[in-house]
Amino acid sequence: MEDCFVHESSYVDEGASVGAGTKIWHFCHVQGGAVIGRNCSLGQNVNVGGGARIGDGVRIQNNVSVYDGVELEDGVFCGPSCVFTNVAIPRAEFPVGGKYLRTLVCKGASLGANSTVVCGHTVGRYAMVAAGAVVTRDVPAHALMAGVPARRIGWVCECGRKLDSGLKCSCGRSYRETPEGLVKL
Repeated sequence: MEDCFVHESSYVDEGASVGAGTKIWHFCHVQGGAVIGRNCSLGQNVNVGGGARIGDGVRIQNNVSVYDGVELEDGVFCGPSCVFTNVAIPRAEFPVGGKYLRTLVCKGASLGANSTVVCGHTVGRYAMVAAGAVVTRDVPAHALMAGVPARRIGWVCECGRKLDSGLKCSCGRSYRETPEGLVKL
């Protein structure tokens, strides 16, 4: 932990692992057992649960809680106030006792501001979830998702631009469709 920055108003509990070059800003809490990779940025008021896993180069904006059971692979972007859940049937009178559904956000995916990812689902590589969208099922790689519930409204390049009808990007990359989403050619 000596090669990372932790603002004086934040807490990193004993047993948490934080990679070199990571910056943890104001009023954050990283719970014991959490794993955060290298060169990440946690904005103001981010909470990371003890069973959460965060890869390298992840950007988590203000007011996000990454609960136990959530895994963010390398290069994921979480917009301000995006929401993760980890219990499918939440009841205060019937706690789940640490049995959380896994949520996976794959490499390079982006979650817009105020979007919600309901637990037990996977957001595919380089997918983009629009601001305010609610993910209630698995998201294919490179899918552009919007709405409540979120539906695919197009495809995006790994650079983030929307692809044309021929699955080509203005950056020069091109793709082909598979059952799991898009694959770069």
